[in-house]
Amino acid sequence: MKHSELVTVGFGPHAPYTVSEPNLAKVATYAAELDMLVKIHLHETRGEVLLAVEQNGERPIDTLHRLGLLGPRTLCVHMTDLGEQDMDLLARSGAHVVHCPQSNMKLASGSCPVKKLGRRSINVALGTDSAASNNDLNMFGEMQSAALLAKLYAEDATALPASEALAMGTINGALALGQEDRIGSLEVGKQADLIAVDLDTPETQPLYNPLSQLVYACNGSQVSHSWIAGQPVLEQRRLTRIDLEPLTARIKGWQATINREGQTL
Repeated sequence: MKHSELVTVGFGPHAPYTVSEPNLAKVATYAAELDMLVKIHLHETRGEVLLAVEQNGERPIDTLHRLGLLGPRTLCVHMTDLGEQDMDLLARSGAHVVHCPQSNMKLASGSCPVKKLGRRSINVALGTDSAASNNDLNMFGEMQSAALLAKLYAEDATALPASEALAMGTINGALALGQEDRIGSLEVGKQADLIAVDLDTPETQPLYNPLSQLVYACNGSQVSHSWIAGQPVLEQRRLTRIDLEPLTARIKGWQATINREGQTL
């Protein structure tokens, strides 16, 4: 898989509070030498930031900056507790923010100030976090949650229009990955990563504004077709490369095993 054009490798140190400074410094060195992405959880909660200040005398984002780990190839995940100085530093560094609204809400971690970041022209993409804090990993759900949460946080119904929420889930993600020339939008010469969405279903009727319906009314079940690099992986809502029957049997087998192990612990 490492030779596949569909696979891009990067560094993924979890967070400043779980990875030591010497190891973060090594990541910064290797990432610079190899020109690779670095994805890291940062400013996920107010408690994390306060603890860092107590222990290190500086905020986590300042630690990354001091270690040379904050730049245009850095993806800062969560970013819920941000002061003006943090956002100014993000803007100067060219780092990207990955907003995970549903995970943040489920864990009561806080809310990313999307509108304020946008005013500083900081690129904000959408993420799901892991299944440990997000049950469905559904990007349609993330777009809707991001739009609604931004409005609530800013107390402004125009804070994040549907078009911007869609951009966060598409081209902004490609920009954060440094692959905006290949993916993220429908343009001649780009990789054909496409989905077809059926907006004729009852839950998306009547149809006045397709963008609004995609963000506020779709949940993913309306996706009828999907292509990766032009190759079909979903046709008429049926997977073309995965046999669900044996996969479901394996899932149920692991479920039973985990249930048994859990009862003995």
